[in-house]
Amino acid sequence: MTKKQLWKPCCAIFALTLMPAPGRCDVVQDWNYIMQATVSTQPPFPQARLAAITQLAVFEAVNAIKGDYKPYLGTISASPGASAEAAAITAAHAVLKNYFPLNAVILDAAEFTSLASIPDSPAKTAGIAVGQAAAAAMIAARLNDGSTPAAFYMPSSSNPGEWQPTPSCGPFGGAFFHWQNVNPFALKSADQIFLPQPPQLVSDKYARAYNEVKAVGAINSTERPPDRTTVALFYAATGAVQVFDTAANQISNATGRSLSENAHDLALINMAISDGAVATFYNKYHYKFWRPETAIHNGALDGNDKTDPDAAFKPLVLTPCFPGYPSAHGTLSNAAREMVGAIYGNGPFSITISNPVAVPGVTLKYTRLEEISDDISDARVYGGIHFRTDQDAGEFLVTRIARWIYEHTLPAAHGGGPHQQ
Repeated sequence: MTKKQLWKPCCAIFALTLMPAPGRCDVVQDWNYIMQATVSTQPPFPQARLAAITQLAVFEAVNAIKGDYKPYLGTISASPGASAEAAAITAAHAVLKNYFPLNAVILDAAEFTSLASIPDSPAKTAGIAVGQAAAAAMIAARLNDGSTPAAFYMPSSSNPGEWQPTPSCGPFGGAFFHWQNVNPFALKSADQIFLPQPPQLVSDKYARAYNEVKAVGAINSTERPPDRTTVALFYAATGAVQVFDTAANQISNATGRSLSENAHDLALINMAISDGAVATFYNKYHYKFWRPETAIHNGALDGNDKTDPDAAFKPLVLTPCFPGYPSAHGTLSNAAREMVGAIYGNGPFSITISNPVAVPGVTLKYTRLEEISDDISDARVYGGIHFRTDQDAGEFLVTRIARWIYEHTLPAAHGGGPHQQ
């Protein structure tokens, strides 16, 4: 696939991202797919932040012209008749080029191709100016937002239940310790919605979760069905932004939503994912709960006679280097699922997801959003890197986060419900 083909508009299929549904995309969706491909080189949490910045810039640009919703920043003005399509293209391009300067040639070519489909006119020129202003405003709003510099965590003890570095860790200890301090996009603070503590080590609930992951999550497990191996490996390589932005675009194509609605919807979805990540790391580093790999090696020390140790346990998927409770993929994906459901309903839908570069030969088909989040929950347990209770905690946390964001952010400008135009 050539670079020219890679960035072809109209729902192009491209490397390192997911296969969209057939159908004509608008430019908001075209640039959402370009965004997905661009940010996919980053870890899931920076991905979510950059996706939210991009989609909010696109929303702010389009909304300054269309006026269908209350704005996010409210500082962008547009001259009458400005092209919303040109504004969306320019906003997405400017944000992505700012954060990914090494991709400038590809991004510039994509912008040129997209803008070439719009006839030259004062409306196009005005739209470009709106997009540039929206991008600059969003970039400025996220300066010094806590996403840098990186900080790490090293435990001060090795007490049972306390997170310990695993083989994926470098010399500095737990990663993304600073992510709990990133400014949310919509939430008031990282601790606005707080989780109850993880299950007690001596409880039956903990023993059930322990024995499940021990049985099905080992790299050499004979109890893990082949399809659960597939989803574990697929979702180890495929994050919430790619999965649920793609699902949203496919649903939108099937229901015929407008350019303005798509800009609004994708902004909400990616805000929910990013704010879910911030709340996740606040809770992760508050509780500092150990991962199955550490727990199963040390099962004789937890005070529970139902948790036999296995010093040879090795998970199917490499354990991420930070505490386990709650599951990050579980929280981010359930945040997206809850927001997509709030916007589009619960189906049935026709959703097709693939990641042909990272996981070739695998295509997953879904009719309901819960099927996706259920697979992701299974993926982390059958991958051996999370207890089921980590997954349940993630769903509990972000269901409330997504509902709050939906009810309080980007409402319709003219009434008729929180997000009805």
